[in-house]
Amino acid sequence: MKKIVLLAGLVAVLCCITLMADAQCAMCGTTVNTSAGEGGKSTAGLNTAILYMLAIPYLAFMGIGILWYKKYRRKQIVMQMEENKISLN
Repeated sequence: MKKIVLLAGLVAVLCCITLMADAQCAMCGTTVNTSAGEGGKSTAGLNTAILYMLAIPYLAFMGIGILWYKKYRRKQIVMQMEENKISLN
């Protein structure tokens, strides 16, 4: 039980830590900075592209989950069997 509480606490602490990440290539960063300063529309396009890239994996996993659920869910089957006794001798 102590291991589970310790692991949950560690996960909670790691989720609260934020780090600055510069995950843009130099070309994209330069384009966005100059476009934003001049009032261009490329920043909105870049943000839309990022949202699409974030949404596609979630939609794919959701689709796989729905297919898996539909394929393997338990079906409610009522079996009608007669109560006749069978002699095997």
